Amino acid sequence: MRTYRQLFGVREFRAIFAVQCLSVGSASVGSLALGTVTYSATRSPVLSGLAMFGGPLIRLVASWFLVSASDFLRPRIALTALAAVSCAADLLQSVPGMAWGLRFLILALPWVVMSATGGATLALVADILPDGSYVFGRATLNIAVGGMQIVGYGLSGVLLLHLSTATLFRCAAAAAATGTVIVLRGVGDHPRRAAGGSVIRQARATNRALLASPLLRPVFLAGWIPNGLIVGCEALFVPLAGRAAGYLFATTAAGMLTGDILVGRFVSGRLRRALVEPLRFLLAAPYVLFLLHPSLAVAAALGFLASIGYAASLPLQERLVDHTGASIRGQVLGLNSSGLTAMQGVAAVLAGLLAVRLAGGPAVAIGVLGCLSLVVTLALIPGLRRTRTAARPEPAVLAAGREIVPAAKLSPR
Repeated sequence: MRTYRQLFGVREFRAIFAVQCLSVGSASVGSLALGTVTYSATRSPVLSGLAMFGGPLIRLVASWFLVSASDFLRPRIALTALAAVSCAADLLQSVPGMAWGLRFLILALPWVVMSATGGATLALVADILPDGSYVFGRATLNIAVGGMQIVGYGLSGVLLLHLSTATLFRCAAAAAATGTVIVLRGVGDHPRRAAGGSVIRQARATNRALLASPLLRPVFLAGWIPNGLIVGCEALFVPLAGRAAGYLFATTAAGMLTGDILVGRFVSGRLRRALVEPLRFLLAAPYVLFLLHPSLAVAAALGFLASIGYAASLPLQERLVDHTGASIRGQVLGLNSSGLTAMQGVAAVLAGLLAVRLAGGPAVAIGVLGCLSLVVTLALIPGLRRTRTAARPEPAVLAAGREIVPAAKLSPR
């Protein structure tokens, strides 16, 4: 499957794509509104960054116990629950005059649900598409992410000049509610991927085996840390640019969209595997130039160029799919997504602290984070060499049902 006509000929993929568009658009609008409210109330770069990117920290903690539910729940139930809870959270956030502390509690609700359901969508994509088509499908979903972030952040930046943040929250809730309807009408009632046993015990045992693997651990880390540090840079857009931050978010989303189209649609599998490190360097290097305090226009151009490097996540996820068993695919991809978003939250807090403590403010903090991302990318290159070949080894985790393969079997042969 190599054309968009073939891909969108799959009915369920069309529904998943539409839900992804609405989910990302809703999250973008709600995130910028919450970051703006928090910064207006506290004048704190740390708290505003945490408001926009701190939810993943909650997901990380909850995922350690709940991530295997992505395989134990029916996919349609998982997707419906997430959309419904997101809608309810946005409606609660729209209540005017709410204390920012209470807003943080409401922020936690969808992230806890996501910890139990986050891998279900990606696993379902792998199931409904032919073998070898996962990266193409995942890249196309990333196009939805990039495109709707452009729309969401760009539109939010305009609306914030004329409308209240409460109105933005209500718009986000409407988008999430529409996504719920599309899931119910467009996604089939697929069976659970796993049955029996304890969700918590399965989640903890499988997570330990995955993270102890010398084969898979570098893949997880390469997907989490360099990416997360750059999202920390983006967490400083509001303190850096104020109400014009929406335009910076839109241009970086456009860069991500460009990278996903190029790498997901036009690059061969062999070349994708070779591009992981160059794309990670591209992701970080432009942000180093923020040390020079660029103008808003130059900053937007640098952010666009850097965000093309987010496409490195595609071959990294492909390696996870190739080197793990199908029966735990939801948990593997859910763990990857949880770690990625959690690192984004950690980096957002780190970014805020740097912006407060460094003399140059947000711009210098962004430059420092770009340097750190480059250093981590260099350090992880040796470990990634183990998964650079296209050969599929025996599954990394899961011998049968609830039995976890010892970590010693995870090493490449």
